[in-house]
Amino acid sequence: MKILFFSDTHLGFDYPIRPRIVRRRRGQDFFNNFERVLKYSLENKIDLIIHGGDFFFRSKVPQQIVTKAYEILFEFAENSIPFIIVPGNHERSRLPQSILTRHPNIYIFEKPQTFFFNFKGINIGVSGFPYERNNVRDNFLKIIQDTNWNEEYADIKILCFHHAVEGSKVKNFTFRSGEDVIRGIDIPENFHCILSGHIHRKQILWFRKDEKQVPVIYSGSTERTSFQEKNEGKGFYILYFRQFCNGWRLVKTDFKILPIRPMIDIFIDWKIKDRKRLENFLKDQIAKLDQDAIVRIRCNYPEIISYLKADFLWEIFPKTMNWQVSYLFGKR
Repeated sequence: MKILFFSDTHLGFDYPIRPRIVRRRRGQDFFNNFERVLKYSLENKIDLIIHGGDFFFRSKVPQQIVTKAYEILFEFAENSIPFIIVPGNHERSRLPQSILTRHPNIYIFEKPQTFFFNFKGINIGVSGFPYERNNVRDNFLKIIQDTNWNEEYADIKILCFHHAVEGSKVKNFTFRSGEDVIRGIDIPENFHCILSGHIHRKQILWFRKDEKQVPVIYSGSTERTSFQEKNEGKGFYILYFRQFCNGWRLVKTDFKILPIRPMIDIFIDWKIKDRKRLENFLKDQIAKLDQDAIVRIRCNYPEIISYLKADFLWEIFPKTMNWQVSYLFGKR
């Protein structure tokens, strides 16, 4: 039994419908990786796909983006692979409505509930709920009850949501407390695994419940949305389940890497008083980079940043790159 889990696709990110300036945007990168995941599923005979939330990049999405994303999803659903979505915080717990999402192979958690499937005699229950905006920490156990996860028998039980769990990490920060953080002690033992979106860094947390180890799996985002993630690999998980004499178990998690463009910092931590010298310095640095790089110029000197205007930088950077400018505070 193979289940594909991915999350935080943020479709529509940097995808202006009527751009004032014609230049390379990152929006298509997000759609490309979304389609790569779907293509992998078809080529490798995945039984079920689960999306952990933040399907779109925000709650109010231009209709053209909604249609583009849903048409891709609808076409995939025609291949008879069930596709489950957990609405995330970027959707404000609810996906945009469309006739395209009414396909019988598309399942969206609009409330706490459980979807039951039968694959060649294997009963699977996938429970979940949309992003809880009102104190998930204290309401979590009640929400799990409301999914009616034990309403029917299931050989494999999976729980899905879009939240930070105690112990999850973002860069050097570890989530410990707060009304939007689920307590580790509250992780239920009734499920073979728990799948969550929201955290963009891939990781697996293990919680011991009596004699059982319960994994909370974050696949992370499928693209880098900020320079905070510049050193993080992106991809998706394949979850393998196998039957033993005492029941089914999750026996393997296999992380598949997706192609992403490199994010590079160029530091200007010395004063360049001459515009031409600045231009030559930047050209020399850019020449060393991947032509598809996403570049951030970092500098503390206002007199230098005053040179770094769009018209100046467009003449220096190749059209294949994306760039941005920011102040560098403190030492790098």
